Amino acid sequence: MTDFVHLHLHTEYSLLDGAVRIKKLMERASELKMPAVAMTDHGNLFGTIDFFKNAQKVGIKPIIGCEVYLAPGSMDDKQKIAGRKNASHLTLLAKNTVGYHNLVKLVSKAHLEGMYYKPRIDKEQLARFSEGIICLSGCINGEVNQFIQADQIDLARKSLEEFIAIYGKDDLYLEMHNHGMEMQHKCNAQLQQFGADYGLKMVAANDVHFLHRADHEAHDVMIC
Repeated sequence: MTDFVHLHLHTEYSLLDGAVRIKKLMERASELKMPAVAMTDHGNLFGTIDFFKNAQKVGIKPIIGCEVYLAPGSMDDKQKIAGRKNASHLTLLAKNTVGYHNLVKLVSKAHLEGMYYKPRIDKEQLARFSEGIICLSGCINGEVNQFIQADQIDLARKSLEEFIAIYGKDDLYLEMHNHGMEMQHKCNAQLQQFGADYGLKMVAANDVHFLHRADHEAHDVMIC
């Protein structure tokens, strides 16, 4: 049995981006003897019931999460900020029932109140509904990584300190990706330094969008 668990994974409910069918995902995870698997779709929890029921059928622990869109400032500010993207990415995982309820509240607020091209939330809301949630620092489009790529290390450090204040060091993990991209190597090196500086743990993730290597071309066609 392997102890590896995918904590950043997009199902078919990451509309026009995820190509992972939930039933096939559970078959594959069971085949690989994975004890658990997470669902972190873009900005929504649409697949939760389907995901949970299919995981139960094969005896795999379902980890319900979401890759949320984080506004660069207040989610109430519906305007461009010079030098910033309209939203960055952040990976949130529910670790218990309270966390799931808070995740539902965050995603609902993002759609009903924070919509600006994407359903966005902000750090004020993250802090308000932080109980029971584990936070991963995000993919290459995460706020910390965006600052690292722009060589704005002081801003990356400030962003990370804000996440630490919200989630604490026990529920915040530095998310490491390696898809052979130069910018990922740059981000990973700095994240490792931050880990040493702040005493934060790291987690390896793969930002899964399809099940098999052979699915890459079909996924590429889909997102086009």
